[in-house]
Amino acid sequence: MAPESTSIPALGFQPLTPERWPDLETLFGASGADDGCWCMWWRLTRAEFQKRKGEGNKQAMKQIVDSGEVPGILAYSGTQPIAWCSIGPREAFPALQRSRRLRRADNEAVWSVVCFYVAEAFRRKEIMLPLLRAAVEHARAHDATIVEGYPVEPARVKTPGSGYMGLMPAFQQLGFVEVLRRSEGQAIMRLWL
Repeated sequence: MAPESTSIPALGFQPLTPERWPDLETLFGASGADDGCWCMWWRLTRAEFQKRKGEGNKQAMKQIVDSGEVPGILAYSGTQPIAWCSIGPREAFPALQRSRRLRRADNEAVWSVVCFYVAEAFRRKEIMLPLLRAAVEHARAHDATIVEGYPVEPARVKTPGSGYMGLMPAFQQLGFVEVLRRSEGQAIMRLWL
């Protein structure tokens, strides 16, 4: 059997708009990316999230997209949606403030990168870095001056979903620097634009 390829496929990136909603549905599949999440974990209280899990979270994300808000960036290989990065002004993710580890470091206006999801067939193909770069460029185009991420140390990733907030080496490669660490395996990192 040949070793698994780790080469980066040719990628394209697009903001999630109403016209691209079917692409997110295709990427996330029936399970909503991870157990009915639909990337709503950081947008809701834990009770709301559990109550809406699955179809409710899907409809909540669709309402965000239909409102004109762009909640993230899709990555494509040709016309196939293969990955997702959720990014937006930190205020779009109120559960971050309720987190003991990830509450605000200060009062700076930041855009937050809170989630990555890569289709199973495209994992371990070095997609996180170009996807993060595209998310940063999206924030820059919307006048962000600081992009903040909450990546984990690679040694902490035990299951495919446990690295969903990103991995520190990708953020470091792009120039993010650690500004605060409230837990051993996860940091608040920033890139000044």
